Amino acid sequence: MEFLLSGDGTLSFLEVNTRLQVEHPVTEETSGVDLVIEQLRVADGLPLSFDGTPVPRGHSFEFRINAEDAGNGFLPTPGTIDVFQPPSGPGVRLDTGVTEGSRVSANFDSMIAKLIVTGATREQAISRARRALAEFKVEGVATVLPFHRAVMDHDDFTASNTFAVHTRWIETDFAEHVTLAPRSAAPVDAGVLRTFVEIDGKRHELGLPTALLAGMSLNAAAPADASQPAADAPDPHAVLTPVAGNLHAWAVEDGATVEKGQVIAIMEAMKMETSILAPCAGTVQISKEPGGYLEAKVVIGRVEARFHCNRASTGRLPD
Repeated sequence: MEFLLSGDGTLSFLEVNTRLQVEHPVTEETSGVDLVIEQLRVADGLPLSFDGTPVPRGHSFEFRINAEDAGNGFLPTPGTIDVFQPPSGPGVRLDTGVTEGSRVSANFDSMIAKLIVTGATREQAISRARRALAEFKVEGVATVLPFHRAVMDHDDFTASNTFAVHTRWIETDFAEHVTLAPRSAAPVDAGVLRTFVEIDGKRHELGLPTALLAGMSLNAAAPADASQPAADAPDPHAVLTPVAGNLHAWAVEDGATVEKGQVIAIMEAMKMETSILAPCAGTVQISKEPGGYLEAKVVIGRVEARFHCNRASTGRLPD
């Protein structure tokens, strides 16, 4: 059962979950009881396999390995897992359903694995957790692994005599330790001219061998005048999808006048909602209707600005 405690001391009921929690492996590791087996025994009319209350032993941590970018508001990052090399060793347990080549969909939860680390003491569990997190390697999608590593290296969380983490700790004390996930640079091929086109709302990269362009006129092949804006320069008026997912709804009507920072649309990805904010004050022009899967960075509309326009920003809506 879950409750909310307000600042004035009011205790309010939140929810009851009549199921195993995501963190149930911590109970299993510190009690020696397989909760799933016990559930099946009860469902089959059998008694529990143990008497009384198990005596807790040791200390255990569970890390949710989510395909999210902690440095970008924990936005989900669907895609294909190119490398998946989990850790092993004493006290290390991994629950997962993915392998190299698995596709992380934008339609489901962002969690791809659970790393559970146990030790005889909290200090030993911390030491093992640091090693396991350092060994864990995932490529192809951003994950929260760097975030977990930073937390386990912070005294506020790991100090033996004090525990200074609070409900706003990530946004305040820890904010400077959260970094953007690294982006892989696209390989450069001097023999290929690359450009991008949008087909059915999806952005595709095209490559043409420069040898095929050898017979074209000088004007066509000449580089663009430096005084002219680049063809693929970001349009400050464009409203882009921040993540791959479904365009759930527009929060304003086409032609509506909005202020900078106002929520104008909502994306759904991996069971989470992400708000899309107006980059500046102006009039909204909608070009994509809700109800369809879209890749990240797809243009869904524009804001014709009254003043200078900055790139549209996003924000995670409250759960």
